[in-house]
Amino acid sequence: MAERMGSTDGFQYRALYPYRKEREEDIDLLPGDILVVSKGALQALGFKDGDEQNPNQIGWILGVNERTKQKGDFPGTYVEYVGPVKISVPSHRPRVQRPLPATPGAGGCRLQEAPEQGSPLPDLQEQFSPPEIAPPLLVKLVEAIEKKGLDSEMLYRTSGSELRQALRTDWSLGDLEPFDVHSLGEALRGYLQDLPSPVVPVAVHGDILRVLQEVPQPENCRKQLLLALESPAVPLQNTLTLQFLLRHLGKVSQQAESNNLHPRALGEIFGPLLLRLPGASPELSPDFSVLFLETLLQLKELEPEQLPPALPPKPPKPKPSAASLANGNSVPLQDAEWYWGDISREEVNEKLRDTPDGTFLVRDASSKIQGEYTLTLRKGGNNKLIKIFHREGKYGFSEPLTFGSVVELITHYRHESLAQYNAKLDTRLLYPISKYQQDQVVKEDSVEAVGEQLKVYHQQYQDKSWEYDLLYEEYTRTSQELQMKRTAIEAFNETIKIFEEQCQTQEKCSKEYIERFRREGNEKEVQRILMNSEKLKSRITEIHDSKMKLEQDLKKQASENREIDKRMNSLKPDLMQLRKLRDQYLVWLTQKGARQKKINEWLGIKNETEDQYSMMDDEEELPHHEERTWYVGKINRLQAEEMLCGKRDGTFLIRESSQKGCYACSVVVDGDTKHCVIYKTASGYGFAEPYNLYASLKDLVLHYKHTSLVQHNDSLNVTLAHPVLSQPPAR
Repeated sequence: MAERMGSTDGFQYRALYPYRKEREEDIDLLPGDILVVSKGALQALGFKDGDEQNPNQIGWILGVNERTKQKGDFPGTYVEYVGPVKISVPSHRPRVQRPLPATPGAGGCRLQEAPEQGSPLPDLQEQFSPPEIAPPLLVKLVEAIEKKGLDSEMLYRTSGSELRQALRTDWSLGDLEPFDVHSLGEALRGYLQDLPSPVVPVAVHGDILRVLQEVPQPENCRKQLLLALESPAVPLQNTLTLQFLLRHLGKVSQQAESNNLHPRALGEIFGPLLLRLPGASPELSPDFSVLFLETLLQLKELEPEQLPPALPPKPPKPKPSAASLANGNSVPLQDAEWYWGDISREEVNEKLRDTPDGTFLVRDASSKIQGEYTLTLRKGGNNKLIKIFHREGKYGFSEPLTFGSVVELITHYRHESLAQYNAKLDTRLLYPISKYQQDQVVKEDSVEAVGEQLKVYHQQYQDKSWEYDLLYEEYTRTSQELQMKRTAIEAFNETIKIFEEQCQTQEKCSKEYIERFRREGNEKEVQRILMNSEKLKSRITEIHDSKMKLEQDLKKQASENREIDKRMNSLKPDLMQLRKLRDQYLVWLTQKGARQKKINEWLGIKNETEDQYSMMDDEEELPHHEERTWYVGKINRLQAEEMLCGKRDGTFLIRESSQKGCYACSVVVDGDTKHCVIYKTASGYGFAEPYNLYASLKDLVLHYKHTSLVQHNDSLNVTLAHPVLSQPPAR
């Protein structure tokens, strides 16, 4: 006879995938969460002994998340069986409704959790707690780095930045937008270095070293390392932080074609920061930290994330129409071009990337509470998230809620500045990201109309470029002056040190001489010694004053320099957007057969003048038309560099990429060979969205024969001028 299920017996399950509750009775899951289920709950569903080991066949299961202490339903397809467990009988108290926690990293209030100014970093357990996925400081740094781009060859390889120097004494991060990706990368390494205890605790170092020494087969080594990291000796915060960093470093290694940061290189940079082993000894190789991270970064799990399995079926629950809730009798919300419904924050960031200030869209709030929405607005080169509140049929950004619908609210602020709501948001909702016009950039319907609009965009781009160039010149000049002043302050410090040493020496020696001259009655010599001493002290005071004045000037000029940098960064999105629009109009005109002479007129270019848009008279005779002159098929990065070694700037080739389904362009820039990925998408070939619009590799090559690659990467100020296998022109 089968053993009868008792209410004090239960089972443990481990979550394999993240799940965000869809109904009030559900609970949230993060990978690694332990769920406890009573046998009584399964018995009530009609399941027998042994069925608990196949949760995917049970469907929805009632249990408790040990991490969050939430009790409710979770999908059996999202978990794996761990084993039996003894549980206490729960009291039958009614469940109190609790508000959902804020989405990690979603609000500006997250910065309040940063350490106080001047204080050292606390342990990970003090920096955050679930359901947050990582320390807010770390999340902010990683988001800023990924936003700037992961394709730089100098990423995580620089030192000495101003940001890192500042963070040595103050980890209260402010606005990171002005800093480049190299400074941010150094700050991330500094964060890991300044942690009081390593991300991988000392308690499991012995197990990890044993695995690395005794398990040579990579796949088995990987599994054993994961088991070692699941030890109870590893706090949950350390596990979540390591998982977060591995996801980020996995993204970095996927860009190895451009940044050359393969798992081995990342292991050398980050391994010793995450796994701080004692000093090398004869029996302990210093490479173990490197090998540890390299092995983890080669995990299959770090490749593009697998989608979780389908949810078990659940009886449908009727929901009132979002449009009827949000808009009353006005235009339905779902028909508004700027309303995108239930899309993620990451998708929003991608859609607003490199857009000008005033660009906006509206989506459903992450809280999933019906009637709540989030407005995302581009301001100062950053995305600002503004919650739209809803109560008793009224909407607004703050009390009192006065608008009858979301459409009415957005329409109002398309004509009025948001400074009415927040003084820092001195802009209107100018440019909606339209869900209806994602593939229709060129809206005019005739070549002449498109040409006239090209003329407008080109003039706007030139005006912004001129403004940016002036700021850049000023920024360069002040940066040089700042460096000179810093050098001068260092010189002052050395001078003060020398004078103070002289002063000490003189005081020591003059004491004996003064006593001797006074005994001899030589008051004149005594006065001379005292006068020299006073002069020396006076000189030291003068140097101190000069140094203090210079430090004040430096502080003031550094502040002005940062303001210039901020203005430059706020111009960059406008420049990129205008360049993108201009180039797309150019492509449209070229595809419609517009003559180059006419295009040059719209661009204000004299046809006899050579520049990046003027075509050669014998355009059809360009070697670029022959694929055999630049397409070299399946060769690797090193072979490409050998082919281009010693070639002039602009010499290039196209090859198959190590990234599946992609190609790579290798081009000579400033005497060095650079590599960039060419993506093949449904809309065409290109280096990045939204530029993936060329019907063939040949079309792409012909376009970048006249257009610089600098729009995709600041270090690639070059055109695809010379196919590597073409014959040089006869002289």
